[in-house]
Amino acid sequence: MILSHTSLPKEKFSLKTMIITTSALGLLALYATTVFGLNVLMMVGVSYLSALVIEFMFAKGRKRPLDSGWFVNPMIFALVLPPTSTWWMVMIGSMFGTFYGKAIFGGTGRNIFHPAAVGWVFLSFAFPNLMLTNWLNPVSGDIVATATPLIQLNVGAMPYPFTFMALLMGNHAGSVGETFRLGIIFLGLILIVIKAIDWRIPLFYLGTVFLINYAGIMLGAEKFKDPVLSLFVGGLMFAAFFMASDPITSPYHPYAKIIYGIGLGVITVIIRNFAAFPEGAMFAILIMNAVAPMLDNMKMNRKFVKEEVSA
Repeated sequence: MILSHTSLPKEKFSLKTMIITTSALGLLALYATTVFGLNVLMMVGVSYLSALVIEFMFAKGRKRPLDSGWFVNPMIFALVLPPTSTWWMVMIGSMFGTFYGKAIFGGTGRNIFHPAAVGWVFLSFAFPNLMLTNWLNPVSGDIVATATPLIQLNVGAMPYPFTFMALLMGNHAGSVGETFRLGIIFLGLILIVIKAIDWRIPLFYLGTVFLINYAGIMLGAEKFKDPVLSLFVGGLMFAAFFMASDPITSPYHPYAKIIYGIGLGVITVIIRNFAAFPEGAMFAILIMNAVAPMLDNMKMNRKFVKEEVSA
């Protein structure tokens, strides 16, 4: 017996939950505006308009009402981009992610892959120089190529020559929504408390990244990085709370969420430490999105077999 991922109950992706999550993301966007400037608001606006065009076209073509959950992913997509992104980059990525990551599957609740991750990966391959080496340093106001804490950690240097508080408060180069980690943690914990997201995925995701790097350091492997700093650089924290925990593209069953989080951590560490791309979170999310239905079906199939045997 094989169940589709979208046939499982998804009571947590209610309209109320999506509004709360988007509001939390909006707070991160407002903070990023104070750090990186008004271009952040332009990016958010273009992301929303571009996604709305695709959503409207599909709604008209299918003769259905506009998808009630269309407003979540455009905000996430804007927050995972560099603050130097131009309007046309945001437009292309938002349209691509909405089209191929969501709309062709039938809309909210039916998509397999996270639309924001789909758009980010497409832009990273299409415009790598603009996506991976064009960062804005909020301290100096200069555009820099290699000054993000993650890139510095990957090349063996101490990330960012300031304080650990800078990594928490976001006063350094990075993607729009990834740098204010104190806010990410605070808002993420609130979402967990009100049960907007499940605690298992971020806990096992972040815990796996920590433990693998810790074990690698203990074994003397040079490729592995400081386990604590690995949690506070790049988009890992944002991805763990606001993307990997997406109730639509993640597994439904509790045991599957644990395996899902562990898989995310393993893939992220492998890509960060051994691949050409400095960040592995987005790739890990897409890979594990594809595995999520299988993780859910494993439990359903075992239950079905037991019922067959007992009968």
